[in-house]
Amino acid sequence: MITAPHDGASRLTAGALRLTEARTENPVSVDVDGYLAHLTEHCPFLRPSARRGMTGWTVYEVAPGSHRYAVEAELFYAGVQAAEWVRPLMGRPYGLLACENVVLVGHCEGADHRELMAWPHWALKNLYAPVGVMFGKFAQGAVETGRRGQSIPPPPFSFLPVRAGVRPLDPKFLEDTPDLATALSVAVDDGRDVFEHIPCEWKAVREWASSLPMPQRR
Repeated sequence: MITAPHDGASRLTAGALRLTEARTENPVSVDVDGYLAHLTEHCPFLRPSARRGMTGWTVYEVAPGSHRYAVEAELFYAGVQAAEWVRPLMGRPYGLLACENVVLVGHCEGADHRELMAWPHWALKNLYAPVGVMFGKFAQGAVETGRRGQSIPPPPFSFLPVRAGVRPLDPKFLEDTPDLATALSVAVDDGRDVFEHIPCEWKAVREWASSLPMPQRR
């Protein structure tokens, strides 16, 4: 069961995701070390973040028989938790190294991990870009290509990385979503409640996210 902050309260969801490992720097249920060893050349922040203990991992497993919609909802709330963990760290020394990772394991009938993460990731990106929090999305085994055309090692597990945005760099990763790129480039975290104008219920959030301009594929 996952809680998501809203106006100082907690929101409980229905248990579609089971907490396999609470936040840790060294999870044992997924091969983080082996994967990160291949990623350091692609991310200059990764090694210093890990060395300072600022990279955290929380592992969730899809509960048997869970509906796709419920999994999406709880994955979204897990992303909110991670973002709210990162936000107060961003203004501290080495705050740009803060990175929380929401790992998804297990099977949901009727949807693969890429599909399960799609809507939560899109909603979270749009909610948190104005306060300078950046979300990524990596599906197990998916082949990714960097901005310079280099191959990025496919991850052995699915996860949503949540980290402090880097203004000079991150807008370049959002060329397909110019509104998001602009929001991130001028982001200021003034402590606002990102749900101030949007109900935190997943149904309302998903409807809001579906109304936003979709990526402009090149």
